[in-house]
Amino acid sequence: MHDGSCLCGAVQVAVTVELPPAIACHCTACRKQSGHHGAFVELPRSALSVSGEEHVRWHRSSEKVRRGFCAACGSTLFWDPVHNDWTAVAMGVFDDATGTSLSMHIFMAEKGDYYAIKDGLPQNER
Repeated sequence: MHDGSCLCGAVQVAVTVELPPAIACHCTACRKQSGHHGAFVELPRSALSVSGEEHVRWHRSSEKVRRGFCAACGSTLFWDPVHNDWTAVAMGVFDDATGTSLSMHIFMAEKGDYYAIKDGLPQNER
């Protein structure tokens, strides 16, 4: 079980499965939302429970995706492909060690020009 919350604690999450490897997304939307890049772990919706859902606000960032954040503190929480049976949770919400690591970088074509990635992981243009 992995527990976490937003910065102010208004939204809390509990995950009932081991976390798979995370993905670092460098797309423009993730960069603008997070201030750098996004790091998310994809989970079956059935493995996630959320307390304080009334504090979650959703922004529809494309036809297929919405992004969830805490209305009180602004913490990035979710990246949600609305027509799938899974959702993605931001790695920063977890309270303790996650026992996972990054598996790849995506949307490298949109990466900021102020940093380099030299971790040896796959780097996909999209």
